[in-house]
Formats: sequence, structure tokens, C-alpha cells
Amino acid sequence: MHQVVAGRFQLIEQIGRGRTGTVWRARDRRRHRRTVAAKVLSRRGADEVLGFVREQTLRVAHPHVVAPHGWAADDGVVVLAMDLVRGGSLDQLLAAYGALPQAYVAVLLDQVLQALDAVHRAGLVHRDVKPANLLLEPTGTGRPHLRLADFGVAVETSRTRGAEAAGTDGYLAPDQAAGAPPDLRQDLFAAGMTAAELLTGRLPAAADDLPPGPLRPVLRALVAAAPDQRPPSAAAALDLLRRTGVPEGAPWLRRPHPPDVPDRHPERRSGLGTWLPTWR
Repeated sequence: MHQVVAGRFQLIEQIGRGRTGTVWRARDRRRHRRTVAAKVLSRRGADEVLGFVREQTLRVAHPHVVAPHGWAADDGVVVLAMDLVRGGSLDQLLAAYGALPQAYVAVLLDQVLQALDAVHRAGLVHRDVKPANLLLEPTGTGRPHLRLADFGVAVETSRTRGAEAAGTDGYLAPDQAAGAPPDLRQDLFAAGMTAAELLTGRLPAAADDLPPGPLRPVLRALVAAAPDQRPPSAAAALDLLRRTGVPEGAPWLRRPHPPDVPDRHPERRSGLGTWLPTWR
């Protein structure tokens, strides 16, 4: 019998661990046993994330954003429910394939910037853009579909003072690392560093250690040391990228061993007609 939290979420299998808790494949008993991703938070992280969920995330509805759509609390444990994105993270794709084709990365960066535009327009700074927080739908070798996740350290853009430092080394903008107030251009820096990592299979040693190719001018703008030298918004960065060129279709299929995003959390139907997990 799987553990049920708050009488609602039946935890099936742990699939990840975040900054403030663990992530499980679960069933939501209030939604016809729909399979969801459930982030189980300790008391330590509950207040901040619950405040965020109540005030902000439910209004960030975008195809490239994963926002919580429900929550429950039980004896000091809080569960946030969100869509289960079955293709894993960009971290996992990098581990499997290493450096990714320029065309593929251009499509991924386009989707990251779309997600950040939606998040910023909702009045939030994500503050932890990185491959582990960029999830993928299982599209096989076709065109990828990315979704920005993990808003555990996000803050309102209006909160210019008092926010604790947050983020991950290697993706932090210089101003963010120096303790500057949250700024949407810090997310753009992290998006640029992430794209550079996708192109080479490693994080750049420095902001000017960028790979050659068509995306280099866009990356140089995103990872500029001074905030006022970066694009002023995700929408402006997206316009710059699209003027540089984002391919249609899936041109990487002409290459040997194109990136393949599998379904990492498949389910099978039992003989009784109910959905059961496929254990590995």
C-alpha cells in the first residue's frame, strides 16, 4: 500500500529531489486518480513555497511552464501537485548525449525564453534557471517541448530588498552572486549559461568562454557581465534569438544519433483496466 498524504496524494515512486523536498510520481484522489508530480516539502520550506503558490503560480499558465495546480498539508508536511513531465530533465539529456546540435539548442533556448517571458510578466524572477529545472515532454527524436519548473526560490519582481541570495553556482549572474536584488536579467544570464552548456556538454569556465556558431552573438548578449548590457527583457532576448534564426522542423534528424527524449515514467494498464506503474 503506497503512502497517502493529507488523504489526497498517493505517493508511488520517488523521481527526484529538489532544494526544499522530494518529488514523487503520485495519484491525486480528488482528480479521478490522475497521475501527477508531487513535491513533498518539509516544514522548513513550507511557508515560503505555500505563500508563492497562493499568490502567484496559479496565474502562470503557459505551455512551457510547470506551475503547481493544487496543494495539501498534513502534520507539518506540505505537498504541491503539478503536471508530471515524463521526459526527464535537460540534465539527464546532457548526461546521455553530451553536446547537443546547434539547431536543437536554438529551439530549447527559444522555449526557455518564452517561459521566462511568461514568468516575468506575472511579476516573478525564477532565480534558478539551469538544466535540472528544465523538464522535457517525451517527444522522441522530434522537436523538443521544454517546461520550466521548480519555483522554490522564485520571488516577486517588486521585492527589491530583503530577498535572501539564491541560485546555483555556475549559472549565477555576477550581480546576483554579489548580492544584488532580484532582477529578471539574472534569469537571462542563467538561460545563456545553460544554452552554452548544452552546446558543449560543460559549463563555460567564464562568461566569455562561449562556443562558436550561429548562437554565439545571442549568448554573448545574455551573459554580459553588466545587467544593463543584457537584453532588457525575455521578450527582447527572444526577438534577438529569432532574428538570428530558430529552425523549423527537426533538422537534427539528418545527424547520426539525434537526441532522443523517451518517456521516463511510463504506465501500463492492468487486466482490470486500471492504471498501474511500470516498476524498474
